[in-house]
Amino acid sequence: MIRSTLFIVALVAAAPALAQAQAPAPAGSAVTSVARAKVVANAEAEFARVDTNKDGQMSRPEIETFQRASLTAMATTRNKAVFTALDADKNGQLSAVEFAKLNSPPKVDASAVLTIDTNKDGQISLAEHRTATLATFTQLDANKDGALTAAEVQAATSK
Repeated sequence: MIRSTLFIVALVAAAPALAQAQAPAPAGSAVTSVARAKVVANAEAEFARVDTNKDGQMSRPEIETFQRASLTAMATTRNKAVFTALDADKNGQLSAVEFAKLNSPPKVDASAVLTIDTNKDGQISLAEHRTATLATFTQLDANKDGALTAAEVQAATSK
């Protein structure tokens, strides 16, 4: 069985890679897999976005800053949709009661991500990030063909 924390952390790390790798497909068709090399490239790009001081390590403050920015962007998108849905008369204003229904972003905590810090130095190196991402990729790649299908990811996440 996949260690749940590492699995979740690595799957979260791989999710943007899967989403980015699956560019819009022509109408009527679907992208069904993503190659290992694309997952690696996207994992390294994600690592670079988090490693803001470019020292080759993801520190707790960098991870939490990245999480905060990501969650804030998601909350903003969600809040705009909720605002539009709540603004029944489409006057661009919400009553105090309606506005109070909006949620703020949840608290961030790098602890789950830091479980892949194998040398326990409080930071994640590119090697640690890549190792965790590839370990998850290997575990998800049920038929061992070097590509993940939506069915393989679904099968692993529904366990």
